[in-house]
Amino acid sequence: MKLSVLDQSVISNGSTARTTLQNTVKLAQLAEEMGFTRFWVAEHHNSNGMAGSSPEVLLAHIASHTKTIKVGSGGVLLPQYSPYKVAENFKVLEALFPNRIDLGIGRSPGGSLETRLALTDGIRKSMNEFPRQLQNLQRYLHNNKETEQVIAYPISESIPKIWVLGITHRGARLAAENGLAFTYGHFISPVNGKRALQHYYENFAPSSAQKKPTANVCIFVVCASTQEKAEQLAFSQDLWLLSVSKGKDTKIPSYLEAKQQILTNEDKRFIKENRKRMIIGTKEKVREELLRLQEQYQTEEFMILCNLYHFEDKVNSYSLMAESFL
Repeated sequence: MKLSVLDQSVISNGSTARTTLQNTVKLAQLAEEMGFTRFWVAEHHNSNGMAGSSPEVLLAHIASHTKTIKVGSGGVLLPQYSPYKVAENFKVLEALFPNRIDLGIGRSPGGSLETRLALTDGIRKSMNEFPRQLQNLQRYLHNNKETEQVIAYPISESIPKIWVLGITHRGARLAAENGLAFTYGHFISPVNGKRALQHYYENFAPSSAQKKPTANVCIFVVCASTQEKAEQLAFSQDLWLLSVSKGKDTKIPSYLEAKQQILTNEDKRFIKENRKRMIIGTKEKVREELLRLQEQYQTEEFMILCNLYHFEDKVNSYSLMAESFL
């Protein structure tokens, strides 16, 4: 099994964006040393607790401070942007770091209507244009000088690998029809994965980008030396996700801060339901659960997401997983 990392660069209470981004780079370096396959960074907007609003900039910095691990976006929110400009950005990255760049593409609106309009400079762009935008992005990446009037430069020997990010069979279908790699977001929706991955594998159409289907699954994992410790660490993540769902402060609280919060019955139900999006436990339990999900999803790679208050706990979580698999 391959393991990879998705880091959202979430700020802990009392910390700063600078420290958080520095820790993201440190985590990428450690992930490379541990043997993780790829390291992706997320894109979030109008969120006071997430420092990673520009994956293109951040992954360029990460790539320059690592040597071999694949780096990428998880993902660029294409409906808000020009496919041509996205192609240019990632072709520059590919020229700088050949065969190391992943271009993860998401269909998410990126936040509230006001946030999305700020991203598009007031233009109301339809989400239904995403399939066309994806095809245009592919066209610009593969440049045909004989037929295209506008070329995305620079021209390199290799091009970034496109991954379509999705949480339903519709995203899987789009990836399959276009012959692209697919990432299923179990950490967002754990209920549609089996159907989505099955549809992707059964309907994949080989393309110039890739000949065989390639898929991975992204999931929250909190791993610690004991089950009790893992549960304690995960509680901060629970309360952070609860706060995000309510549109409130999106910084990660400490365990003591989390314990002091008064939870309603509805809050408790939300947390319990959210646990389906994650694996929490010792390295033995995490290994057992990932192997079970591997059988369910028929994938060779999991992308691990872990948002904890202390950076050291996050590093330890990934380290324990590496001991089990890598």
